[in-house]
Amino acid sequence: MDKVFKALADETRRRLLDRLHEHNGQTLGELCERIDMRRQSVTQHLAVLEAANLVSTVRRGREKLHYLNPVPLHEIQERWIDKFERPRLRALGAVKRRAEEAMTDKPTFVYVTYIASTPEKVWDALTDADLTAAYWGHSNVSDWKQGSRWEHVRTDGSGVADVTGTVVESERPTRLVTTWGPPDQEGREDASTRVTFDIEKHADIVRLTVTHEDLPDEEARAEVSFGWPAVLSNLKSLLETGSTLPQEPWLAPRP
Repeated sequence: MDKVFKALADETRRRLLDRLHEHNGQTLGELCERIDMRRQSVTQHLAVLEAANLVSTVRRGREKLHYLNPVPLHEIQERWIDKFERPRLRALGAVKRRAEEAMTDKPTFVYVTYIASTPEKVWDALTDADLTAAYWGHSNVSDWKQGSRWEHVRTDGSGVADVTGTVVESERPTRLVTTWGPPDQEGREDASTRVTFDIEKHADIVRLTVTHEDLPDEEARAEVSFGWPAVLSNLKSLLETGSTLPQEPWLAPRP
């Protein structure tokens, strides 16, 4: 938390976060143009923000894209704001959301969280039908081999899958890539979104990065901006404490 407050204490770094909130997924060059500052100075400020987990990065070819990570801001909100003035300041929940670049060649939503666990346990929590039922409200069902079908199945006993897709990449325990779409439009590439889970060992814990791409519109972006933090917070709670948080089951956004 000290790193977060230190990062936010500088006006320039707050401006960088503002720029990413307005237009997420920017390169260093784009940020330099919008902030009117030399590359070296902007690089130093971004390093401080990344160390505080306020900014996450994703490489696309030769480009390095920067994304606002709202998790630490959300933690400040919960600890220092919500418990005192939750009803009046509920609008601050918008800080959690990311303004996403509409261009289809950039990730639409990137979320980073850290979990006190192992890569193998995180992988299993994402792919085991019983575990996903416990914290997601749906069972993720597949053999998780590349090219296989997967389903996001209701836990009410109906056997209905609200989301289906294909396993694009499967490298246990480090990387899982899947397509997501409604069952009635299965096989249509234009009806699918794409979700990537990157699982990395980070000292004694795990860094989990979720990238959700090809979302069709602002409504879908709003849904995943609300949904992924809820699901992954529940996953984190299950792995770290053995119990889940009280919340409603979250469905994937409409493609």
